[in-house]
Amino acid sequence: MDQLPLEGMPRRLYSCTPSRLNTWLDCPRRYRFTYMDRPAPQKGPPWAHNSVGASVHNALAAWWREPYERRTPGTAAGLLARGWINEGFRDAEQSRTWRARAGEMVSGYVASLDPSAEPVGVERTVATRTSVVALSGRVDRLDRRGEELVVVDYKTGRRPLNTDDARSSLALAVYAVASSRMLRRPCHRVELHHLPTASIVEWEWPRPAGGSRTPRRTTTSWASGSARS
Repeated sequence: MDQLPLEGMPRRLYSCTPSRLNTWLDCPRRYRFTYMDRPAPQKGPPWAHNSVGASVHNALAAWWREPYERRTPGTAAGLLARGWINEGFRDAEQSRTWRARAGEMVSGYVASLDPSAEPVGVERTVATRTSVVALSGRVDRLDRRGEELVVVDYKTGRRPLNTDDARSSLALAVYAVASSRMLRRPCHRVELHHLPTASIVEWEWPRPAGGSRTPRRTTTSWASGSARS
């Protein structure tokens, strides 16, 4: 016998992440296989590119947790080496090669940062909701620039990024809205920091009426000293 609904009770929201939403938009059947069917499909073997990405993200997060005087390129390289994930590579030699490359990427990247510019959040979980869904996700880094927040997302893939990658990212849009609502500060700008090419791709959404401006499309490089604006 079905339970009768109680009048006046709030509707239960569906909890999800940007990754889940992207899976649904890409292929509803794959979403069903991945998140709904039981038993869940068995996970495949680990991939090397996932190990590289996770190792880099972990090292950068740990770098910001270090005391100010230890926030140096050498510290970043050391954190990467100690936390290296050795899964998915063809052999030990390939793993060592990529560990060295990743160490160069993180040390070169943090050399462009101001170690005293404390982020608002590192690997911070943010959340928001609509009348139907409760959305949550984890931001790689959340900066404060003036009176506004900026979402920073690290990328380690081989493919160079462009403005459309930032503009069309559902995850970045969710992070911006959720960060703004949780911290009660405007957040219109999102940035993709692509470590392999030492470049930053940004997108800035227009302001509400009264403070509107044209969305900015910009690609910069920290290799030339322009990582921060």
